[in-house]
Amino acid sequence: MNKIQVIIVDDHDFFRLGLKTAIETKHPDIAIVGEANNSAVFFALLKSVAVVNLVLLDLILPDVNGIEIARRLKTEYPQIKILIISSETSPATIEELLNIGVEGFISKFDSNMDTFAEAIRSVVQGLEYYGKDVSQIISQIYLSKKRTAQVATPEFSEQEKRIIECCHEGLSGKQIANRLNISYKTMEWHKSKIFSKLNIHSSIELVRFAMKNGIL
Repeated sequence: MNKIQVIIVDDHDFFRLGLKTAIETKHPDIAIVGEANNSAVFFALLKSVAVVNLVLLDLILPDVNGIEIARRLKTEYPQIKILIISSETSPATIEELLNIGVEGFISKFDSNMDTFAEAIRSVVQGLEYYGKDVSQIISQIYLSKKRTAQVATPEFSEQEKRIIECCHEGLSGKQIANRLNISYKTMEWHKSKIFSKLNIHSSIELVRFAMKNGIL
């Protein structure tokens, strides 16, 4: 089985070392193929590493902030997944990163080494992953948008509303099916109806649309 190829971008040497050691010791399916402490080193590294599946990206760096790095990655390297790992979890920052299209965000205050490995696997498999702290902030953003929303949105069934709520919480498809006590196939059918009503194609787009237009 091919290993998941990961680059860590963080300016704290001890954090990078601890994360790399823990992941490679306990999670052999994940390989740390590079480390960078700033934007310049990171983008130079990308040119020399053959395959990169995911970037663990901090937001506070000495040269360019992580938001700008994420925006550039989505333009120049759209195939690389982005998992934000940061103590900077303000609503404005999270909303901007969701708009950029990052696949995951976990707070350094709300995580352990096993959480990072779980998040990496989820994101590489095409799912979104938001830590508990970040999910709560996303919900707060959503509630604020809901109070001021003026845009007409399609009608949703109660089950569709529950699925949208679960997506807001960052749950995977299997987790949504388990919570709602329905089959995965049924959950996917409901989700496809939601996507069709909104003319979107992913859970990330759903979260962004809901936050912007106050769905539910």
